[in-house]
Amino acid sequence: MNVALFGGTFDPIHRGHVALARAAQEHFALARVDFITANIPPHKQRQPTTAFVHRYAMVVLATMNEKQFVPSLLEAPAEFAASSTDPGASINSTPSYTINTVRRAKQSLGKRDRLFFVIGIDAFLDIAKWREPEALLCECEFVVASRPGFSLNDVTRALPKSMQASVTVIRERLPKRRARGTVIHLLDGVYQNISSTAIRDAAAQGRALSRWLDPAVARYIQKLHLYKPGARSKAGREARPRNE
Repeated sequence: MNVALFGGTFDPIHRGHVALARAAQEHFALARVDFITANIPPHKQRQPTTAFVHRYAMVVLATMNEKQFVPSLLEAPAEFAASSTDPGASINSTPSYTINTVRRAKQSLGKRDRLFFVIGIDAFLDIAKWREPEALLCECEFVVASRPGFSLNDVTRALPKSMQASVTVIRERLPKRRARGTVIHLLDGVYQNISSTAIRDAAAQGRALSRWLDPAVARYIQKLHLYKPGARSKAGREARPRNE
């Protein structure tokens, strides 16, 4: 089967995230999309973020009506994973580097399963700065969600120089047979101009959130006053260690 990992801070998860996952699921015949709520990324350790338990709860709410979407605890903090009954929970008290997350995920897959990693173009442009980028790009097929103004050449130029001549970059198409070597798929037409920062600002001001969020997520934020001034947890440091 085809399985995808979709990681992010999800602070909060919004309609743009879900739309991207749906597009990837349709284009690449994904049997499952694992939403991985990130825990501790080196590049965001100084930024206050909402506690993991709330970000994960919002992912659960946003995906509960989608059969193929699965909330994942692969990058859960130690205290959260230790109390979980989820057999896929991973105990992490150190930064959860993407290369390690992907390798852990592959341990539960069969030899004939096909693993994809879904990511936006803005984050992908820093791929050469991530931990073990060459190894990571060989572990799975990347699905890069583009946005207006970006092209296949931009994806190629973002790669580590040692791989720029050997990686196959294609648009959306899913060949029946896997291409040899490293493959990156550029997914067009799914970009939505939604900002998590703008959502948090709107919530802090008590404004309506329904245009950006699943209703259940909006109600969760409003009921717990998550983004009111001083409400965000500095202990729940943000999420995905992609670039170190």
